[in-house]
Formats: sequence, structure tokens, C-alpha cells
Amino acid sequence: MKKVIITAKAHAILERSLTAAGYEVISAPTVNYDGLLQIVEDVCGLVVTTRLQIDKQMIDAAQNLQWIGRLGSGLELIDTAYAASKNINCISTPEGNRTAVGEHALGMLLNLYRRITKSYLEVKNKQWLRDENRGIEVTGKTIGIIGFGNTGGAFAKVLAGFDCNILAYDKYKRDIDNKHVATVSLETICKEADVISFHLPLTQETHHFADNAFFNALAKQPAIVNTSRGNVVDLSALLKALKYNEVSCAALDVLENEKITELTPIERAIFNDLANHPQVLLTPHIAGYTHESFLKMSEMLLLKLGIPTN
Repeated sequence: MKKVIITAKAHAILERSLTAAGYEVISAPTVNYDGLLQIVEDVCGLVVTTRLQIDKQMIDAAQNLQWIGRLGSGLELIDTAYAASKNINCISTPEGNRTAVGEHALGMLLNLYRRITKSYLEVKNKQWLRDENRGIEVTGKTIGIIGFGNTGGAFAKVLAGFDCNILAYDKYKRDIDNKHVATVSLETICKEADVISFHLPLTQETHHFADNAFFNALAKQPAIVNTSRGNVVDLSALLKALKYNEVSCAALDVLENEKITELTPIERAIFNDLANHPQVLLTPHIAGYTHESFLKMSEMLLLKLGIPTN
């Protein structure tokens, strides 16, 4: 019997459908790297998230591996080139959580612009501060989207009702097929955007995409939103940009090191400065983490594998 290991929490429809299709399914949502290495020899399929590295050693150990299914977007933890050399199909499911990410990016922006969390905490402390919390409207603003794949497109979609001027830069898409979005250069976004939202995969090319040079090039003190990967934004450079008013505020769903109980002294200092900054909003990598996306990611993986849902 064909064997599949699910290495993460997944909707019950995934195991049920794989079983109905004739697979032996091992659910191992807490397995670590070494533990997985011991049990992959005879599996034909792996289901993963961002928790485990699927590297050359793991792929070599899985001698019968045919496919790797990623619940969500981003394949940076999988050695896709080596997998391809072994004729292993790597499947991601960004369609499953793109709506959730787009909504979360908008929610974080609205929260910052309208000072929702800040004023809520003040009211809890019996401070009724109206003038100090006069907000900013998203309507009419110029929104720069960097990376126009599934989540960048979803963010543009939820902005449609705000009558925004939406600009998009994607190095690998010269013309974006969206009548509400203008394809522009990175320099144009840096010059014209009131808000810049990152929707990039993490690669060597995008690591610290937003660095000191990027922030120095900004003209309008934009709001920064990152719901992609933590290492896309250099957090020390972001703090400097906040200090020198190169950006007005920042909403981060992702951090460079998300193991916040295991930070180095330098990382801890940066984290504390961000967490205590009045114009910074942090959430724990939950942009794509909804009840709806939990189901849709499994459904999308099954669809791409050609397996009926049960």
C-alpha cells in the first residue's frame, strides 16, 4: 500500500480522502526532523508546512518519494531543485490561503491607520483620547504591492472597495492582468506609495529586500505591511526607518526569528523595540491561518494530486 506522512496539523478531509484513495496515512503533526528521517524510507508522499526542512538528506532517505505537498505558499524549506532531479513533484497550495492573507493585510493596515489597538488599550486603562487618535483613511491612498502572486492579488482584491490607486511591482511579471492595478517599477512604488505591502517568497534574491537602501529611497513616509516572510524585511533597518521618519508605521505578521523565546540578545533588543513602538503592530504569523483556509489548503492539495475529496 502507498504510504503518506502528514507532518503538520491538517483538516480531517485530507487524511480521509487519501485513505479513501488507497493510501496508508500516518498523521505525525509533531514529528521532528530526526524522527521523520527515521520513517520516510518507504513513503511515496509527504505533506508539510513551514515546520520541517525537506533537504537533500531527507529526500535521499525517502527512496520511494513521488510528491511533496505544501499546505500553504512558499517552498523555501524544500530543496526543490534536488527534488526535481529525483522526479519528485513539489506542490504548493497558495490558492488555499490567499484570501486569508489579503484580508489580514488589510485588517492590519486599518488597525494602524485608525489606531484601533492603541485606543482600545487606552480605553481599557480609562483613557478617553479622541484627538490623539484621529485616524487616517485608506480610501484614496496609493498602495504599492511588491510581489503580485496569489496573496498580492488577493490584497488588491480586498482593496477594490476603497477606491485606491493600486501599484504593483513584480520582477517576473512585466504586465499584470488586472484592470484595477498599474504595473510599475520598484522606483515608482518607492516614490509614490502611501502604503507598501510585501507579498514575496523568501529566496536569496528577496532576503532583506527591504534594507537600509530600500527605506532610504522612500519619498512619502509610507506604512509598511509584511505578511510574506520575516526575512524579506531587515528589522534593524526598519527600526532605523521608523526612528528617522522614513516610514510612518509598520504592520508585521512575520519576523526574522519567530521563536521569540529563543532570541539572541540582538534579536531580543530588536523585538522589544518593535513590540514597544506605538506605530508598530505585530501578529504571530496568522495571516493565512483561518478556519476557511485550513479546509481550502487541503482541498487544493487533493485537487492538484487528482484525488477526490471525501
